[in-house]
Amino acid sequence: MKIFIDSADIEQIREVAALGVVDGVTTNPSLVAKTGRSFEAALADICDAVDGPISAEVVSTEADGMIEEGRRLAGLHPNIVVKCPMTVDGLRATRVLSDEGIRVNVTLIFQPAQGLLAAKAGAAYVSPFVGRLDDIGEYGMGMVAALVEIFDNYDYPTEVLVASIRSPLHFVEAARMGAHVATCPPAVILQLVKHPLTDIGLERFLADWQKVPK
Repeated sequence: MKIFIDSADIEQIREVAALGVVDGVTTNPSLVAKTGRSFEAALADICDAVDGPISAEVVSTEADGMIEEGRRLAGLHPNIVVKCPMTVDGLRATRVLSDEGIRVNVTLIFQPAQGLLAAKAGAAYVSPFVGRLDDIGEYGMGMVAALVEIFDNYDYPTEVLVASIRSPLHFVEAARMGAHVATCPPAVILQLVKHPLTDIGLERFLADWQKVPK
């Protein structure tokens, strides 16, 4: 399973990318707004920091505007993947952009049928938001399992990119279900490294090393 960082904070991205396990980055207008930087400046730094797919979201709500934005974003760097929302206009834009060879990540997926439509429209990725479904009492990871099964049934090349991951449990479930990508906030990726028994074991090894004659 590929690991993407869900952030627009370049310092956080560089810190986590240094672990050597990061395959790409996802951003959105909310994440970029938190940095206080221009969208294109933030994207340029991110593309320099991570050599992999970088999802950048359109803000237009009509298909023509999404298509225009998508072409402009894709022209900024070869690694840019255009994020379009799961709407009627988003699907129209996805079909046009994908037919032009521009990779599209259809975002805000909350049910398997939406993911299937996005795949049929040519999306390279679909982003089911598992944490937000959990927030309203639904089992978000169930949607991931359904999407993986559906895409396998019909050999769709579209990848399931699990988004709105809130904890290591989401991450591990996604991997067990066969999701292609998990995009995580930097804090969650760093949580994956840690376990109390690892820390205790290291402390004991170092303590025993001090007893070895020098």
